[in-house]
Amino acid sequence: MTTPVCTSASKAATGHAGHTANPGRSAFTGYPSFSSYVRARGPVLLRTARSLTANPSDAEDLLQTALTKTYVAWERIEDHRALDGYVRRALVNTRTSQWRKRKVDEFACEELPEPSTSSVAPAPDPAERQVLHDAMWRAIMKLPDRQRAMVVLRYYEDLSEVQTAEVLGVSVGTVKSAVSRALGKLREDPELTPVR
Repeated sequence: MTTPVCTSASKAATGHAGHTANPGRSAFTGYPSFSSYVRARGPVLLRTARSLTANPSDAEDLLQTALTKTYVAWERIEDHRALDGYVRRALVNTRTSQWRKRKVDEFACEELPEPSTSSVAPAPDPAERQVLHDAMWRAIMKLPDRQRAMVVLRYYEDLSEVQTAEVLGVSVGTVKSAVSRALGKLREDPELTPVR
């Protein structure tokens, strides 16, 4: 999934809002290298944004803001090999700014409101989630190299079977059968028994 750059911010940054800021330029050309960068690195940066906020929509907005800041500073960034670091710093700074601006209203009351116990499932314990995460990685690390690579590409990098096959230089059928065998091994892993 690629994340588009906010066109209104891009046009505003270059002075193109229905007219050209530079009479010698007849049309908005932008930075082709920026577009290429976003297409290539957008999914990875989106995963970083998702690690900073629980809501996927907020993560997309956060990345959009960071990419807009990067676009505005594009000509000032001297080393384009360090762009990921620049965007990640923009993500963290933007998220920190959002936390600081968030207003929390407090109300005094005689009784504490009880959480609704209806059909809402309780939030998972972060410690239990971490234990499960660690157990899953240990189980994945036990897989043969080829199966492990396919599982990581399919489920952690979210590539399709066709994309995984292209990356590894194998057929789609090979990916399907290897991933199926790998998932079978993961289902049988004793550390993951409580998950079933």
